[in-house]
Amino acid sequence: MRRLIFFGFFIFSGILLNGQSLEDLQTKKEKTLEQIKYTNRLLNEAQKNEKSTLNKLKLLNEQIKLRNQLITGYNNEIKTIDGGIDENTEQIKRLDSDLEDLKKEYAEMIRFAQKNRNSYDKTLFLLSSKDFNQAYKRLIYLQQYSEYRQKQAARITETCDLIDQKVKDLEKQKNQKQQILSGKRQEAQKLDGERAKQGKYVVSLQQKKKDLQKQLRDQQKIDEQLSRAIERIVEEEARKSEKKGSTGFTLTPEQKLISGKLEQNRGRLPWPVERGVITERFGIHAHPVLKTVQVKNNGIDISTSPGTRARAVFDGEVSRVFGISGGNIAVIVRHGNYLTVYSNLKGVTVKAGDKIKAKQELGIIFTDENDGGKTSLKFQIWKESQKLDPELWLSK
Repeated sequence: MRRLIFFGFFIFSGILLNGQSLEDLQTKKEKTLEQIKYTNRLLNEAQKNEKSTLNKLKLLNEQIKLRNQLITGYNNEIKTIDGGIDENTEQIKRLDSDLEDLKKEYAEMIRFAQKNRNSYDKTLFLLSSKDFNQAYKRLIYLQQYSEYRQKQAARITETCDLIDQKVKDLEKQKNQKQQILSGKRQEAQKLDGERAKQGKYVVSLQQKKKDLQKQLRDQQKIDEQLSRAIERIVEEEARKSEKKGSTGFTLTPEQKLISGKLEQNRGRLPWPVERGVITERFGIHAHPVLKTVQVKNNGIDISTSPGTRARAVFDGEVSRVFGISGGNIAVIVRHGNYLTVYSNLKGVTVKAGDKIKAKQELGIIFTDENDGGKTSLKFQIWKESQKLDPELWLSK
């Protein structure tokens, strides 16, 4: 009986572990589907303008990336379920073998009891005892023998029930696999359509090479203005500290506390918008159309819906609010020795010196109607004069 109970526990544990793994994969899949749905919404808004734009291509590139991520998730689900199917199949074989052994053993007991039924007549068996102690021992033996037969019968019933349950689990897993395969095929078809559209966008935009080069130059000027503004802030505050007898920027106790808390929340900071899609990432990478051109981004670009407001990612103090030629308004917030930068804003609701809280609104993100309704926040994180990748700091 112990063997059977232990084996049953082993089976249950395997199902539970596989279930948790599959549940995690399904949760990730649902999250990716939500991201795809939102990106698709932004694409539909952008496509109201029939012209091919770089923003449309960036959104589509992100959509394709998410779709590939989703298909990978489907593959992982299938792999997990295949593992469960193999495990269940093996367990059913073992249970069938155990059941066969139990039935043989039980049949032998019945045959033995029938063959020796006269010898084992309870009354005669007990009365033929030499003394009371022997009679007592014989009574215990008969009781144990009867209980053992009952346990053997119970084991057979329990094993049959386990086999029935494992067969049902196996059938359920096979049905799940078919559903996932169907979903994967549908996503693969959508991916093919998106890649075809991507190719058309690239061809169309390659014909606007001069316009793209101008956009790139304009953006580089905006980035340079932002970098100079941040460098000025760092230099000014360093000079203030030097007047007080310190070298570099000296943090107050409150600023040290904020800085420490910000570092502890790396990878968990709220997004600077309620909903958004990263359409350009940090660092140096190839231009999506001009393949021989390298693009440098000091932060990330987050595409979002028209009317969306930028919000602070952490408690801090507004250091600067200033206009950028060709880049609308920028807000710089200090968090101890960290700076967060929010640019391409209009209608800013804060001013220099304001103490702000995490998720507090800073201003409305500008929507460019001449660029297919593009609404994109440029977001940066600096540690003094060191540029950091904001994507590593935001919650997933």
